[in-house]
Amino acid sequence: MTDVTDAPEATTAPAAPAAPTQTFADFPVHPDIVGALADAGIVTPFPIQSMTMPVALGGHDIIGQAKTGTGKTLGFGVPMLNRVVAPGDDGFETLAAPGKPQALAVAPTRELAVQVSGDLERAGARRGIRVLTVYGGRAYEPQIDALRRGVEVVVGTPGRLIDLAQQGHLQLGHARTVVLDEADEMLDLGFLPDVERILAMTPAARQTMLFSATMPGAVVTLARRYMNQPTHIRAMSEDDGSDRATVLAIEQLVYRAHAMDKVEMLARMLQAEGRGLTIVFTRTKRTAAKVADDLGSRGFAAAPLHGDLGQGAREQALRAFRSGKVDVLVATDVAARGIDVTNVTHVVNYQCPEDEKTYLHRTGRTGRAGNTGIAVTFVDWDDLHRWALINKALDLGIPEPQETYSSSPHFYADLGIPEGAKGRLPRSQQTRAGLEAEVVEDLGETGKSAGRGRGGHGGGRGGDRGDRGERGDRGERGDRGERGRGGERSGAAHGESAEGGDRPRRRRNRRRTRGGKPADGQA
Repeated sequence: MTDVTDAPEATTAPAAPAAPTQTFADFPVHPDIVGALADAGIVTPFPIQSMTMPVALGGHDIIGQAKTGTGKTLGFGVPMLNRVVAPGDDGFETLAAPGKPQALAVAPTRELAVQVSGDLERAGARRGIRVLTVYGGRAYEPQIDALRRGVEVVVGTPGRLIDLAQQGHLQLGHARTVVLDEADEMLDLGFLPDVERILAMTPAARQTMLFSATMPGAVVTLARRYMNQPTHIRAMSEDDGSDRATVLAIEQLVYRAHAMDKVEMLARMLQAEGRGLTIVFTRTKRTAAKVADDLGSRGFAAAPLHGDLGQGAREQALRAFRSGKVDVLVATDVAARGIDVTNVTHVVNYQCPEDEKTYLHRTGRTGRAGNTGIAVTFVDWDDLHRWALINKALDLGIPEPQETYSSSPHFYADLGIPEGAKGRLPRSQQTRAGLEAEVVEDLGETGKSAGRGRGGHGGGRGGDRGDRGERGDRGERGDRGERGRGGERSGAAHGESAEGGDRPRRRRNRRRTRGGKPADGQA
């Protein structure tokens, strides 16, 4: 038996040094931008950012293609801010027009514009870069006042940008950098003519960066016409090349559900173990408001988000959701376009999406930036044919959803719902502050009325070109009189006002006449 102490020492090969983690400081970026990002806990770039910045920082035009939720905002935002001459910089006063926008970012929806603007403000905070967000639904005066005082970066939706430019308040002749974010969505929403008009207002020698999740022919044509030898950067894995890009990191659960049982199923599902923030998607505004009300009456902290709400109410709902005062957002497809909220663990398609593209946009609200998520889809009997097309297009492997009820054992098992959970949240678990705890900001809205609270209908749609950004509501067929799907009818059909209020319908006194004279002895 050999004594262990006399045995020769085992030799191990030295471990290869780990490759150093790349940081924003490794790029030729202004130290104050790097520091501002570090203040926000952002140190390591995502792949799309690492691939984009070396090219963009050199001033070259870029076509960036990446699936939603990959962090492309800073991919164009950091180079954009790096080119800006800030008010405190040497040479600011010698600019041809100090205080006029030096950079422009165009987004298809209000919510995306607000998100992009917030990221840019955070990254440019130390340099004192002024970022202005412009979009419909807000009063013109604060935006005009900000432009008069001077801004370096403008982020906005096409309609409001054109309005301000036509009125002479927004001058884009000094914008050295222009970004088109979610270009495919802008074209889907009919903004191509507006985008072309905006580009025509900017210098020909500008740097143009276009970002899009997909590259349809219209986007390629736009790039060829308005970009100068762009570099195409495609930050996708091999699997991402298909339409399953957003699906891979998400667990898909599909149930054939009865319309009268859906709210009960949803309420029980919301008590699942480990559930975090949840977005519930509906096809119509009316359904979104009703489901939010139903969940609220069952003890859940839920808020609606749809096109009939005024901009103040919409931003109230988003702030409450981001801060955790509410943990369930019931939204129409407008919310699927560009909203980036961290820690969304579940997405529920309360009504089956129209097509596979809508399905990807909805489910893409979870499983973002390397995280995983769960997508649950309720399919009515009438929607089985629609689901079959979605399943085939995305190759999900669920051609026939299993018939499921709120009491089905497999429903509890699939989602980790505690045994004994019912369709009402126990009072002991009702710990969130709720939507009412979030103040509604007075935006001086341009619509006819401001949305009020849960389920309120309001302005933000009337008389403002910027509201064309809300044609994300095209996904909700209810915008054309919510009739048809699920037997829902528009408010007008029930005597509600055009603004969605509850004013009673005016009664008409009708007279029968015979030969031009009152009949039956009527006066």
